[in-house]
Amino acid sequence: PLRVRAEISGWVLDVKHAIPMEDRPMHTESLIRPSASGDEVTAGMPTVCAAFQATAARHPNRLAVRLPQEGIAWTWDEYAFRVRRGAATLHALGVRRGDAVALLLRNRPEHLLADLAALHLGASPFSVYATSAPIQVEYLLRDSGTRILITESAFDATVAAVAPRSGELEHVLRLTSGAPELDGVESPGFDFEQSWRAVQPHDLVCLVYTSGASGPPKGAEITHAGVLANLRGTWQRLPVPEPARVVSFLPLAHVLERFTSLYSAIALAGTVTCCPDPAELPAALAESRPTVLSAPPRLWEKLRARCEALGADPAGFVMAAGLGELEVAGAGGAPVPTRLLEFLQAAGVPLRQEWGMTELSGPGSITSTDPADNGTCGRPIDGLELRIAPDREVLARGPMVIRGYRNLPEQTAAAIDQDGWLHTGDLGRIDEHGRLTIIDRKKELIINSAGKSMSPANIEAELRGASPLIAHAYAIGNDRPYNVALIVLDPELAATYPDDAARSTEVARAVSDANARLSRVEQIKRHTILDADWQPGGDELTPTLKLKRKPIEQKYVAEIQALYTGARKAAQ
Repeated sequence: PLRVRAEISGWVLDVKHAIPMEDRPMHTESLIRPSASGDEVTAGMPTVCAAFQATAARHPNRLAVRLPQEGIAWTWDEYAFRVRRGAATLHALGVRRGDAVALLLRNRPEHLLADLAALHLGASPFSVYATSAPIQVEYLLRDSGTRILITESAFDATVAAVAPRSGELEHVLRLTSGAPELDGVESPGFDFEQSWRAVQPHDLVCLVYTSGASGPPKGAEITHAGVLANLRGTWQRLPVPEPARVVSFLPLAHVLERFTSLYSAIALAGTVTCCPDPAELPAALAESRPTVLSAPPRLWEKLRARCEALGADPAGFVMAAGLGELEVAGAGGAPVPTRLLEFLQAAGVPLRQEWGMTELSGPGSITSTDPADNGTCGRPIDGLELRIAPDREVLARGPMVIRGYRNLPEQTAAAIDQDGWLHTGDLGRIDEHGRLTIIDRKKELIINSAGKSMSPANIEAELRGASPLIAHAYAIGNDRPYNVALIVLDPELAATYPDDAARSTEVARAVSDANARLSRVEQIKRHTILDADWQPGGDELTPTLKLKRKPIEQKYVAEIQALYTGARKAAQ
């Protein structure tokens, strides 16, 4: 049962006026070399804590974190000071090395602050998807052994339902103001410097729970060494923007957002603009003009759709959207249609296809901006080995591979063999230039009634790429004589069409266009447009926009059956 409830409120925004400057710790060392590029990113850093402290020492007056609509803007010096005070608060509440600290917060400065405060104690922070149901939150708290949950008022109802049943949970810190410092509790005798210097490379930098598309979430144990190895391997391959500007808008419960707006921002001494409401993303991009942006393909598809709907010049539209200064742009989580890559690259967006996974602590391979790379996932990041098993599964080995899954020794052993090879579950091939191409997930291939294997993800990517009106496509054909598809429309774009007939005509054209780019066995013979809006974290999509294949087939069994029996009118 919950034994203590701590309420943290009444914070002062400008800590310079709240705390005398002479009481602040003086930074006297810098482990980052003057030119942060290539293999110099995070050079010599044993932990993320060390990298954070070094960045704060080197760039004390550079803007670190901001939330413009609430007037929040912290320099790296202020950021470091708040982390120090936050660590003291958590220490006073009993957080120690190895403890799990849960964060149920939106993409706000406090989220990053609380994560780093826990990290400097050697604790293991993890973020919870904002869309999680109480029963899901309860599962994560119990599985992780969480003792402290840090949240905000937006999640009061979830916390009230969860806290009394959450095992080892002792404290709920409810952050109630615009810029909490997490310094509501003093910790006499606490030595902050000794605390963060005691953190070791093999300690956990975070837990990242898989999205649960194919079963209960698994807690991937990501280490400091793993994140730093991935940072070095990734940024060795990419241009390093100076200074980097990042927008934090994807869930921090996902490894991609953590890698970008938390760890990469530290390594690159960047400025993070927080976007708590994804609906406000266009305004955040236009205002902050990011130099680094990674997002699911759907975001890039919507960008193209807006440009085409307005009849705008692509290059001019990109500038107006705030993306004209991008130096690194990535798309991952699903195949990116080649024509989308070509459209955006021609418009001046240096978009690259990324392949990665939680178990690799971030990206695993990245394309260059050479058009020859389009249609592949590029070459592996530095320090990561890839090979293809006899059954075509992609195997990966390197220091960025996770330590294992929390409380799941058998699943850990099944995923990471005795030689250190991670069995990714993806099927793929590597060409003569070392470029990886992902075929599909090993367990998600369509094998039709004639025994032909094909990738639903690639079919779905072609459908989405054929028209921005198609927000989501789901291909079906397992044990069937031919393939059919469920189509979900983008609600914003659908509203621009005069009627259902016009929308149906556009979808039919898109399906025909996609079929022309597919082999005969892959082609969609029938499709139906669903009167639905699939939302992240809902019945059909994970919070990271991956399709929940089994739940979709169960929910839409009648629609699927009608496509094969002809009992319901379906376009062909």
